[in-house]
Amino acid sequence: MKLTELKPIVTSPPKSPVIDPVKQPESDLSFYRKLGRTDLTVSCLGLGGGGHISSEDTLYAFDRGVNYFFYSSDLHHYLYSSMGPALRKLCGRGSSYREKAILATVTYMVKTPEAVLASLLDQFVDLKMDYIDVFFWGWIDTDNEADFNKCMGASNDLRGPNSVYQRTIERMFETSEKMKQMGIVRYIGASFHSHELASQWLDSPLLDVVMVRHNVAHRSAQQQVLAHLDSQDPQRPGVVTFKSAGMRGHLWEPPPLLPSGCWRPSVPDLYRYSLCQNSVDVALAGWTKRSHIDEAIAAMEKGRLTTEELDYLDLYGDLHRNRYKKADIPRDLLIYRP
Repeated sequence: MKLTELKPIVTSPPKSPVIDPVKQPESDLSFYRKLGRTDLTVSCLGLGGGGHISSEDTLYAFDRGVNYFFYSSDLHHYLYSSMGPALRKLCGRGSSYREKAILATVTYMVKTPEAVLASLLDQFVDLKMDYIDVFFWGWIDTDNEADFNKCMGASNDLRGPNSVYQRTIERMFETSEKMKQMGIVRYIGASFHSHELASQWLDSPLLDVVMVRHNVAHRSAQQQVLAHLDSQDPQRPGVVTFKSAGMRGHLWEPPPLLPSGCWRPSVPDLYRYSLCQNSVDVALAGWTKRSHIDEAIAAMEKGRLTTEELDYLDLYGDLHRNRYKKADIPRDLLIYRP
């Protein structure tokens, strides 16, 4: 008998405790917000381990108020492993900090519902935790669409208390009250590399959080995904963006055709750009040291970008994509800053 042929025991989902967030200066760019239809309160800046950040600096980010952490157990695990000790301290079994941290993990081994058990085992052994807040299927594109559809069919076997997968994990690890209360996975997410596919899953009850790449030079998520969401809809999925600072190039470096004296946005400005888009809850960052954390949080205090700043950054991104000849650059959109 397969795992997915077992029947879950249906119970009411547990409610998250009220998180007492680190006080941040007043700003019209809320530092803490609800993650879509989940009952998770998240910081608008999330920390992923792709920058090989140290555990000491991961804990520093938490002390500064960042509470959303993204961890990979397979792809690029060496880079993520340096934050492992910090996540064990924050999210490990018996941690007094657990209810103040939001742990998101991902597997890129999208094959069958049964195969995910190996990834879950790796994560539970590695981080020594009771539960995962958001479990992501990673790198979803047209080439693995069929496998992803099968995996999503097992969402209700995976999330929530008394699930099929929880009972399997409990047979391998000693259970705990927290595991019984929360389940091993609270919510299901997917990291999409196809925005068309992402848009098809926005209304699915099987998917709680959508993650899409987005930055000033690659804005297709705005039309293909975000435009289909109502930020005031309490049933919309949570939205996380990644690659705010660039994909193949460094967007904080000025494009060759940018006129002299024009505003050169910082990396934190690029996070603000993503966070100013419709329904975006979290911009994921790949910081490498604590000064990056301080700079990003300070930028949030500046608040939302103005319409003029957003228009300029659209142009700035287009210049990075070589979409203008020098003579055709719309001068009325330029912003000059020292």
